[in-house]
Amino acid sequence: MNGKAKRFTRTALKEWAYARTYTHSWKRTAYLPIWTQCYNFLHPHTALGRKPPASKLSGG
Repeated sequence: MNGKAKRFTRTALKEWAYARTYTHSWKRTAYLPIWTQCYNFLHPHTALGRKPPASKLSGG
């Protein structure tokens, strides 16, 4: 597993899977698309000059 994949997994566990207490596993699963959207379009990444990953798709 490369470093970027490891880092993404660590971030997902910290910010999505275990960031809050879910009363059911289906609620955690239901929140994954919302978290992924925020991660890709809103979350600033230091490696991208504090821009979200999606900014690279539009040439930003």
